[in-house]
Amino acid sequence: MGIISDLQNLIKNSGILMFFVGLFLYFSFYTINGERGLRRYLHLRQEIEYAEQVAAKYSQEKAQLEEKIKLMSSSSLDLDMLDERARKVLNLVKKDEFVILDEE
Repeated sequence: MGIISDLQNLIKNSGILMFFVGLFLYFSFYTINGERGLRRYLHLRQEIEYAEQVAAKYSQEKAQLEEKIKLMSSSSLDLDMLDERARKVLNLVKKDEFVILDEE
């Protein structure tokens, strides 16, 4: 009976060990690949960096447009800016002028 009880203790102890190894592997896998895991964190970090770049670009464009609006306001009217906008919107040129088209 000594061999059988030793074998039962070994199986019981290895079963507990296997349970904890499986539990460790389960949590390790989901720590890396889960919905809130490391891979998802790195992916979201890249998306945030891209969104910040886009926001900076649009912020710069907004500042440029605000500057153009400021130049066309009634308190500080810039005649060159007004002439440029009128020509662009109305698509007009004088007879003695050359037009160079930009690909915007």
